[in-house]
Amino acid sequence: MSDTLASRRSTTGFDLSPPNAEERARLEANLTREEREVLLHHGTEAPFCGGLLDNKTDGAYCCRLCGLPLFQAKTKFESGTGWPSFFAPIDEAHIQSIKDTSYGMIRIETLCARCGSHQGHVFPDGPPPTRLRYCINSISLSFVPNDQRLPDPIGRGDKLS
Repeated sequence: MSDTLASRRSTTGFDLSPPNAEERARLEANLTREEREVLLHHGTEAPFCGGLLDNKTDGAYCCRLCGLPLFQAKTKFESGTGWPSFFAPIDEAHIQSIKDTSYGMIRIETLCARCGSHQGHVFPDGPPPTRLRYCINSISLSFVPNDQRLPDPIGRGDKLS
């Protein structure tokens, strides 16, 4: 495998190269107005309204836009904030963190590392072992139970091992 190809894969084996223009247009065409606002324009869904907040099923939480698996159910915890919260990503390479100074605050925004879609924010007030709280919009995620195949909207054939 070439170094270029290897550098585009996470340690868990997922292709992290961004969708090309045609793929991106196809993925974005399937978004609702609300999904578009959060994923593409860095919006936030109202607290305690997201469909995945109370989900307790074992499985993977994937990026709603490109399907990259971001979090496992075993890392989800009740934070009381009104959004699904996780203490660790499936693979640190799957989450991109950037400084967010909007609304007069300094926070760390989390994006899908493959497609750049807005997921939420990460805060240093989570439980052990990481002490992190990835506070994620339900609308930014799709949930896949353990007994089902991961979504592959780009057609890359990735699998979670």
